[in-house]
Amino acid sequence: MGYNFFTSVLFLFFSFTATTPKHNVKAAPVANEMTETETVYSTIKSHSASMPAFECFSNAIKGYNQLKEQGKIKKDYLAVIDFSLSSNSKRLWIIDMASKTVVYNTLVAHGRNSGNEFATAFSNANSSNQSSLGFYATGEIYNGKHGQSLKLDGLENGINSNARNRGVVMHAADYVSEAFTKQHHRLGRSQGCPALPVALTKEIVTLLQGKACLFIYHPTKSYFAKSKLLAS
Repeated sequence: MGYNFFTSVLFLFFSFTATTPKHNVKAAPVANEMTETETVYSTIKSHSASMPAFECFSNAIKGYNQLKEQGKIKKDYLAVIDFSLSSNSKRLWIIDMASKTVVYNTLVAHGRNSGNEFATAFSNANSSNQSSLGFYATGEIYNGKHGQSLKLDGLENGINSNARNRGVVMHAADYVSEAFTKQHHRLGRSQGCPALPVALTKEIVTLLQGKACLFIYHPTKSYFAKSKLLAS
């Protein structure tokens, strides 16, 4: 009797447990869900090139999207320069945002009064010979003393808005080369222009002409305090 009674009790207990409905059961949230910017960043095809640091890219894409919505940028190319990096490194990226592909990753110079190997000082003033940070729209190609060059329009008042008046353009320079860095231990410097390697300049300016987006980044607090495009 004792055995049969104990068996019956166990049967009833497990039957009740199995059939009792479970309330308020929710699927666990997915950990580390990616933001939209992280998703875009992770899907860009860089091939053998590097990628800009995520902090740099996230600021670039934030401004790019706003400028596209405002109609100030027409093309799907995003050019990103990270002036927090050594001038000896390939710190210019040109990304085709339509195909999510890095099409160029190359050297680029900063202004002679912005620093030596590293750029640390920036200005919007005439004759400063310093680089200016922020967002630009590319303009038209012209033939100047450096050959085919690309005019730039600064889109941030008080930050880079004097770019066209200052003659800040994308142009070729023979001091933007690995041979120059090996000899001088740093890249050459411009008068404030984002100067490019001679062999790539014609291709790059042809690709970017006519309202593509250029973003020049540096983690300078005063820039982020002034930039309306990057205001949180």
